[in-house]
Amino acid sequence: MKRTHSSILLSLLLLSLTVGCHRPTEGESKSVFKYNEPSGIATLDPAFAKDQARIWAVSQIFNGLIRLDENLEIEPCIAKSWTVSSDGLTYTFILRDDIYFHKDPLFGTKDSTRRVTAEDFRYSLNRILDPKVASPGLWIFSHIAENGFVALNDTTFVVRLKEPFAPMLSLLATAYCSVVPKEVVEHYGEDFRSHPVGTGPFKFQYWKESVKLVLRRNDHYFESDSNGRPLPYLDAVAVTFIIDKQTAFLEFIKGNLDFMNSLDASYKDEILTRTGQLKSKYADRIDMVSIPFLNTEYLGFYMDDKADVSVLKQKKIRQAINYGFDRHKMMKYMRNNIGKPGCKGMIPCGLTGYDSTASYGYDYNPEKARRLLAEAGFPDGKGLPEINLSTTSGYLDLCKYIQQQLALIGINIKLDVNPPAALREQMAQGKSPWFRGSWIADYPDAENYMTLFYSANHSPNGPNYTHFTSSRFDRLYERALKETDEQKRRQMYRAMDSLVMDEAPVIVLYYDQILHFTHKNISGMRTNAMNALDLRFVKKE
Repeated sequence: MKRTHSSILLSLLLLSLTVGCHRPTEGESKSVFKYNEPSGIATLDPAFAKDQARIWAVSQIFNGLIRLDENLEIEPCIAKSWTVSSDGLTYTFILRDDIYFHKDPLFGTKDSTRRVTAEDFRYSLNRILDPKVASPGLWIFSHIAENGFVALNDTTFVVRLKEPFAPMLSLLATAYCSVVPKEVVEHYGEDFRSHPVGTGPFKFQYWKESVKLVLRRNDHYFESDSNGRPLPYLDAVAVTFIIDKQTAFLEFIKGNLDFMNSLDASYKDEILTRTGQLKSKYADRIDMVSIPFLNTEYLGFYMDDKADVSVLKQKKIRQAINYGFDRHKMMKYMRNNIGKPGCKGMIPCGLTGYDSTASYGYDYNPEKARRLLAEAGFPDGKGLPEINLSTTSGYLDLCKYIQQQLALIGINIKLDVNPPAALREQMAQGKSPWFRGSWIADYPDAENYMTLFYSANHSPNGPNYTHFTSSRFDRLYERALKETDEQKRRQMYRAMDSLVMDEAPVIVLYYDQILHFTHKNISGMRTNAMNALDLRFVKKE
């Protein structure tokens, strides 16, 4: 493979670094945890925590009623307990009475604070509903009844729904549902984005946008470890905003960053073997953790009757494409085995509802693909017109691999490369008959993936970009929303997933994987398949 100038430069720089690892300069605190956020952070207001960069920062500063643990199970946070009514319409939370906001002059004097009450949650969640705030999290409360947030007293908070919605607790665990103090929010208005006051393990210290964000330890945080030692252990968190991913990688290798999330194609072969293992030259100073990530990468077909490409409306053509390329080789050679081949349904590995033994889904079977093409009237692809696949530059290599493999069975693909924003717009408007997509879970419930195929969710206003329609699917989906028995819901999700795979409105490429890299002096990091950044228990030696 031809090497680019940038890859040669990277190799030379790395060669100079393999002798040793830079250590913090004298006087630099060893308990400052440093990581880079290349995409930047636009706001620290939890009402706008719509992407990973914001969620990671916000989750250090704020808390909600509940949260997700390492296994994606709901655990207490500010709410110490809760009950759900038998009809699934009323959620009652009992709050702790020892939670205080970070100190702020707006509470009275320089070192003033005050206790969190149920009224704070009523204000905070109603704020998400306020059209003047225009929170992107408004959608999570589509099932909330009118005046559905009620503070019965200081420690009793009630959420009422207009119809049962089984994943509701998962939604209440999102960063959008963090508690904020009314007096501070209303004093700063839109500038609360850069003057955040919460209850979290770290408090806001300094932010020079696009340069550095610093959070300091909250000495009055309410949680302790199993030995009674107050959390967090770290003194501070420092976030840099280096855009160039190769530069950030070098900073990590030198020890100027403590943590690196995931990999970029520009340096994945430098640190990982072809099979996805950490290379031996880094094993003595870097730790790597890999777990499933709730992200399904796929190719979607536009199924609406208005679709221009008639051949893609034929189920056998879509199935032939599904069988026509080797996902296992694709993962090995294109992604260093980062992720799992998408040979089952849309529900990703790591989420309840995924079935590793499922009989539905697609694996490489060129003979079956050729047979399906012949049955569709295109033996060996004869007479089959060229099909456009819309993608982005970041996935071009992956799509070229698929293009080459499909050409071997007579399916000719033309790749149409678009900027990400343009492709999203084309998908929403139904202007791409075949497109590359991905779906990262908003909350850990398989309903979040099945919503992509519910007919009422057709784009542009919903996430059903394929415009898939099935009355049988819709009935199952509507039943699952109201079903509180977890086992029964899991069976319904799998039935829906099986139905979707048979109709093939999508080609599942792979289920993604989280890679976290830290230096050997870092311990106690916690995460989950939602790629949470939990720094409460982190130690830096």
